[in-house]
Amino acid sequence: MRPCSTVMHLLLRCMRGCGRHSRSRMPRRLRQPVSYIKLIFKSLYFNSLTNSEVVLDCILEPVFWMVEVVTRWFGMVFVFLVVALTSSVVFIAYFCLLPLVLQTYSPVWMMWHIGYGHWNLVMIVFHYYKATKTTPGYPPKMKNDVPFVSFCKKCVIPKPARSHHCGICKTCILKMDHHCPWLNNCVGHYNHRYFFSFCLYLTLGCMYCSISGRNLFIDAYNAIDQFRHLEAEKRGVPVTGIGLLIGVVPSEGVAGKLVQVPQEVSQPPYTYRDRMFHKSVIYMWVLTSTVAVALGALTLWHAVLITRGETSIERHINNKEAKRWARHGKVRGREIGIYFLSIIYGKLNNWKVFFGVEKRSHWLTRVLLPSGHTAYGDGLTWDIYPLKKDMMPV
Repeated sequence: MRPCSTVMHLLLRCMRGCGRHSRSRMPRRLRQPVSYIKLIFKSLYFNSLTNSEVVLDCILEPVFWMVEVVTRWFGMVFVFLVVALTSSVVFIAYFCLLPLVLQTYSPVWMMWHIGYGHWNLVMIVFHYYKATKTTPGYPPKMKNDVPFVSFCKKCVIPKPARSHHCGICKTCILKMDHHCPWLNNCVGHYNHRYFFSFCLYLTLGCMYCSISGRNLFIDAYNAIDQFRHLEAEKRGVPVTGIGLLIGVVPSEGVAGKLVQVPQEVSQPPYTYRDRMFHKSVIYMWVLTSTVAVALGALTLWHAVLITRGETSIERHINNKEAKRWARHGKVRGREIGIYFLSIIYGKLNNWKVFFGVEKRSHWLTRVLLPSGHTAYGDGLTWDIYPLKKDMMPV
C-alpha cells in the first residue's frame, strides 16, 4: 500500500506544479480580472438559490445602471420640456384662440371657455409644482421604535412596510410608487396625490383642447393645403402633349410645352401671420391629442391602482406572489398580505384616504380646488386588519 500512496502523492504534486506554471505564465495585470470573472461565473451555478430571474437581473444590470444615470442627469431636461411644451400651448391659447373666442362665441360659451380653461390651468400648475417640490418621504435613519419588515442593504437602515429603495435618488422612499423623470422626483407617500392630480388635470386639459379645437384644426389644415395648391398654380403646372402629367417636368425628347395656367379667381393674400396661425393651431391640436391618449392611459392605470390600494411596485410584487401561491396550490396571493389595502379600507375609502377627504366639503376644497394638506398617516405604519367599515363616513 505504501508504494501506491507514494505514487498518488507524486502525481498530485505534479498536477499542482503544472497549475502553478500555467498561472505564472499569465501576465500579472490579467490575473485579477480573470480570477474575478471566474468567481462571477462560478457564482451563477454554485449558488443553490440561483434561478432564471437572478441570472436575468445580472445580465441586465448594465442596462439598469445606464437608465439610472441617464434619468438622474437628464431630470432637469425633462422638467424643462414639460414647462416649455405646456407654456407653448398656453401661449397659443392666449394669443391665437382667445381673440377668436371673444369675437365669435356667445357670452355663455365665452364664460365657459374662459372659466374652465383658467381653472384647469391653475390646477395643472399648482399640482405640478407641488409634485416636484414636495419630498416623497424618507424612513428615519436614526434608531427608533418604528416597526419594520426588512432591511435595506444599500441604505443600511430598517425599511418600514411599503418602503422601497430608489436607485436614482439613492435612498429609501416611503410608500414608493416609482421615480418619475418628468418630475425629477420620486413619487411617494407625501406627493403621490399631487402626481396623480397633475396627471388627471393635464389629461382633462388636453382633452378639452383637442375636442374644442377639432374644427379649428380641420380648417387650418385645409387652409394650408389650399394655399399650397394655389402657390403651385401661380408658378405654372407642367403639362405634356402625351397626357396630364401633373408635377412631372417634360424632358427634351418629349413633345410638349409648359403651359401657364391662368388664375381665374383672385384669392386673398396668404400672409405670414395667417400661415403661423394655422401652423400653431395644428401644432397645439396634435400635441394635446397625443398627450391626452398617452397620459390618459397612464392616469387610468393609476386610478385602478388607487382603487385597489396599491402602488406600481406593490402591483408587481402582488402579481408575483399570486403566481407563487398558485403554483403551490394554495389560496391566491391577492387574498392575503399586508399590501392589499383595498381589502382593508374598501374601494371608496381608498379614494378618501388618498385625497384626504374627511368631510363632504373636502371633495370641493381638497379635490376640485388647490389644497396643500398633508397625506393621510405618517407613511411608517399601516393598519393591517381587514376592517371594511367606512373609516370616513362622508
